[in-house]
Amino acid sequence: MAGRSVTDPPARSRRLATGVFAGGVVIAALLMFSGAWERRWIADDGLIVLRTVRNLMAGNGPVFNSGERVEANTSTMWTYMVYAAGELSGVRLEYVVLTIALLLSTGAVVLAMLAAARMYRWRLRGATGTVLLMPAGVLVYIAVPPARDFATSGLETCLVICWIALLWLMLVRWATPDPKHEGLPGTTQILVTAFVAGLGPLVRPELAILAAGALAMLFLAQGLTWRVRVAMVAVAGLIPVMYQIWRMGYYALPYPNTAVSKDAGGAKWSQGFEYLGNLVSPYLLWLPVLFLAVVAAVVLWATRAPAGGGAVSQDEGTDLRAWARRGQRALRTPTAVVFFALGAGLLLMLYSMRVGGDFMHGRVLLPPLFCLLLPVAVVPLRVPDRSEIGNNKTTRTAGGMALLWIGTVVWAFFASNTTGMPEGAVVGRSGIVDERAFYVLNTGHSHPILATDYLDYPRMRAMVEAIDNTPDGGLLLSTPSYDVWDVVPPPLPIPPGGAGHTVYFLNLGMTSMNVGLDVRVIDQMGLAYPLAAHTERLEDGRIGHDKILYPDWVVADSGMVDVHPWMPAYLDEDWVAMAQVALTCPETQELLASSSAELTWPLFKRNLRNAFEYSGYRIERVPKYEIQRCDLEMPPPRG
Repeated sequence: MAGRSVTDPPARSRRLATGVFAGGVVIAALLMFSGAWERRWIADDGLIVLRTVRNLMAGNGPVFNSGERVEANTSTMWTYMVYAAGELSGVRLEYVVLTIALLLSTGAVVLAMLAAARMYRWRLRGATGTVLLMPAGVLVYIAVPPARDFATSGLETCLVICWIALLWLMLVRWATPDPKHEGLPGTTQILVTAFVAGLGPLVRPELAILAAGALAMLFLAQGLTWRVRVAMVAVAGLIPVMYQIWRMGYYALPYPNTAVSKDAGGAKWSQGFEYLGNLVSPYLLWLPVLFLAVVAAVVLWATRAPAGGGAVSQDEGTDLRAWARRGQRALRTPTAVVFFALGAGLLLMLYSMRVGGDFMHGRVLLPPLFCLLLPVAVVPLRVPDRSEIGNNKTTRTAGGMALLWIGTVVWAFFASNTTGMPEGAVVGRSGIVDERAFYVLNTGHSHPILATDYLDYPRMRAMVEAIDNTPDGGLLLSTPSYDVWDVVPPPLPIPPGGAGHTVYFLNLGMTSMNVGLDVRVIDQMGLAYPLAAHTERLEDGRIGHDKILYPDWVVADSGMVDVHPWMPAYLDEDWVAMAQVALTCPETQELLASSSAELTWPLFKRNLRNAFEYSGYRIERVPKYEIQRCDLEMPPPRG
C-alpha cells in the first residue's frame, strides 16, 4: 500500500494541481510587484496625503494647514496607516508610502487568487481528472498599465484593492465549507468579516456600497441568532460611526472636503462614458473580459445542480416564510458571493461614471475592474484523464477553455507592453491625462518619488526662492513665467518674525511638501481651502478641476495689501474690496468659523448639528454676485 501511494493517480493529480496553483500565485505576485516597481512614483496628489501626515507627526492634528480643520485626504485609513508606519519606522515618508503600496498591491493579487481557488475547489470537488487553477483575471488586471501606475502613486488605490480582496476572501470562506471540517465557519469569523466590511467607508467613502452589501448578506443569511446579528452590527459600526461623529464635529462636514470641492454628488454622465472609453479602448479591455466570462459560464454550466434539485414543494410554494428561508440559505453560497462581487463592481463603475470619472487615466475605474475580475482571478482548466480521452465533447470543452485562457495570456502580454493612453502626457479636450507620464515629462525624473524631485517641476524652485527672499511674508501668486512669482506683501506694521506666507497654487502636494508647515498652502479648486471648495461648480470645467476661485478673494481673505502697485496689475482693487464685503456674509462667516475657530465643546456640537447643511452651502465666484446673494451693501468704487 505504501508503494502504491507514491504512484496513486489522484495523489499525483493533487500534487500537480497544488504545484501549478502555487507557481501561479508566485508568478502573479512577482508580476505585480515588479510591474509596480518598474513604474514606481508618487503623484502630486499622493504628496497631499503626506502633508497631513507631517502635521499629525508635528502635533498639529489631522489637518493640511495648521489651524484649519480641513480633511484634504479622501481615504481616512490610508492617512493613518502612513502616519502609524512613519512614526514607528522613522523612515522618510515617501519611502514609507512606497513600501506599503508595493506590499498592499501585491497582497491584493495573492488574496484574490486564494479566494477564487477555494471557491473553485469547492465547486469542482467531485470532478474527475486533474483540475489546474491557472492565473487569469489577475493577469488582466496587472497587464493594464494604470493598475501598475497606481499600485504605488502615493494614493489609496493599493489599499482599496487590498481591502476588496480581503473582503472577497473572507466572504468566500464564510460561504464555502471548510474542506477539512466539512462545516461553515462560525460566529468568530462572521464577526471578523463584519468588522473588515465596516471599515470600507474609511478606506474610501464610495466603498460603503461594498460594505453595505456584504453586511446585508451576513445579517440576512440563515442560521444566525439575533444576539449574533446585534453583535455583528456593533462590531461593524463601532469604528466608522465613532469616526463619523468625530469627523462631523471636528471638520464640520459629513465627508472629506475633497467631496465638496469636486461636488461628488453631481452627475456628469457624458464625461463618465468618455472616461470609461478612455480606459477600455486603448487596450481592447473587453476582449479578455469576454474570454474569461465564457470560461466562467462553462464552469457554471458544467457544475450546475441537477434539474429539479432545488424545486420548491407545493406546500412551500404557498408559504412566504419558506421562500424567505430559501432566500436566506441562498445568501450563504459561493454563487451569492460571486454575484456580490459582480454587482459591487458594476455599482462602483456606475458611480464613477455618474460623477464623470476622474482626470487621471483609469484611476477610479481600477477598483470596479478588480471587483469584476475577482471570480475569475484564477480559472479551472480540466485535464481529462485517460478514460475520457476518447470523449470528444470532454476533449473539445477542455481544449476550448485552454485556448481562451491562452488568448487571455497573449492579450495580457501585448497590453502590458502598450504605451497606454495615446498622447497621455498632454491634457487634451477630455481633460484626462496619463498622470504618471505627465509628471515624468514635466519633472525630468523617470521615477519622481521624493518631494524634492518635484522641485524640477515648473515654478517650484522659484517658489522656494520667493519665500526665502521675502522674510516679512506675503501671498504668493503664480505667473506665466516658470521662474517668477508675484508676492503681495502684508500690511504694516510687520509683526516680529514676519506675517507668514500663503501660497496659492493648484498643485498642492509638491507645493506643500517643499515648504515648512508654517507656510499656508491653498488652492483654487478647494481641496484644502474651504472658501474655494464651497463655490459653485463650473459645468464645462475640466473634470476634477471644475472649481476656480479668483485670486482677488485670497487677497481679501489673507489680509494682504489690497491696492496697487503692491498688488499685481491683473488684480482689481474693486473686486478685492467687494470680496472683503462678501466675506462678511453671516452664513459664510459661520461656515469658515466651523473649521478655523478654536474648537470648543459648543462649536463641536454646532458643527455636528450643521455638518450636512454646511456641506451644501455654496457661494458665488464673482464677489459682486455674492454680495447680492447675501443682500449686503456694495462698497464704493475705488477708482
